[in-house]
Amino acid sequence: MNGLAGLSWHRTLAVFIKEFQQMLRDRLTFAMAVGIPIIQLVLFGYAINTDPKGLPTAVAAAETGPLSRSLLAALQNTGYFQVVASGVSEAEGEALLARGEVQFVVVIPPEFERRLVRGEQPALLVAVDATDPSASGNAIAALNVLAGQALAPELAGALRAHNPAAPPFELRIHRRYNPEGLSRYNIVPGLIGTILTMTMVMLTSLAMTRERERGTMENLLATPVRPAEVMVGKILPYVLIGYVQLGVILVAAWLLFEVPMEGSLVLLLAMIGVFMLANLAVGFTFSTLARNQLQAMQMTFFFFLPSMLLSGFMFPFRGMPHWAQHLGELLPLTHFLRIVRGILLKGNDAAMLLAELWPMLAFMVVAGAVALKRYRRTLD
Repeated sequence: MNGLAGLSWHRTLAVFIKEFQQMLRDRLTFAMAVGIPIIQLVLFGYAINTDPKGLPTAVAAAETGPLSRSLLAALQNTGYFQVVASGVSEAEGEALLARGEVQFVVVIPPEFERRLVRGEQPALLVAVDATDPSASGNAIAALNVLAGQALAPELAGALRAHNPAAPPFELRIHRRYNPEGLSRYNIVPGLIGTILTMTMVMLTSLAMTRERERGTMENLLATPVRPAEVMVGKILPYVLIGYVQLGVILVAAWLLFEVPMEGSLVLLLAMIGVFMLANLAVGFTFSTLARNQLQAMQMTFFFFLPSMLLSGFMFPFRGMPHWAQHLGELLPLTHFLRIVRGILLKGNDAAMLLAELWPMLAFMVVAGAVALKRYRRTLD
């Protein structure tokens, strides 16, 4: 209270005006203070959806009679299923499921309709990609309701006399790659990507800005080292750090969470190397834009927040609107999450991961070119 007794409001106002003007001059900080809340509002308000619908579905039907067509129509009328591949074999449906191109495969067996009419309760097989249990939970619940209601109009009257209390067919749901629906099988592999994104971008962006703040950048510029050599030399130590982080996460995933390793560890290490280089190039670009470490940290969060929300790590990717999915496809974390879950849970090989690899490579090349160009300008 004694300190407030001699408070001069005129001097306080002068300091306030000075600080406010200085804040306005720092355009990047001011833009982050305004931009990050707007991004959070838009992403959480429009893009985030925990009840995805229109999930891609493949149909392997041995027969296509009126009852089968009615069943598929009822399936799509729920809003949760969108048939994107019909007339495929069961093996082709499994391949689509393994590549992540579909979420469900509905298998209608031979003589399904004849056994329905005879009241024998034939089995209807539905295979589900359960790597992300939250993405398919509500759709599976809709399937269970569908079993007793889908064919009620067609099997009315005498056709229901065989067993009127039981559903007309048996629904067999096979949860592929995560039979128990454990969320840790989805979260722990995803943490590999989110942790590496955060640390790789942040550490690299801070490295160069720290050089400028300490005045050691001048000594580096006085050497005959070329910009590309500086960038590679700065990035490589953090690649080693990234692999150390990966080793810690994988050991914890196996020992503490019992996450399976179905695919090749060598393939996983190679894919993670590409992913780390893409993020390190982003961090190097931020370091050429930021004037101090605070700005570098702000840029890191500006990149990390959309990556975490739009990649499918926290919320189902297919639950987002199309515009948000298109934005998410531009981020390397989106493709890396599919790669790491595909290797760990599905046992995918290199050929099955090419569709996710080339977007990461393209991002790495573009980000590296921008970083190198910006660094050349700093040399001038």
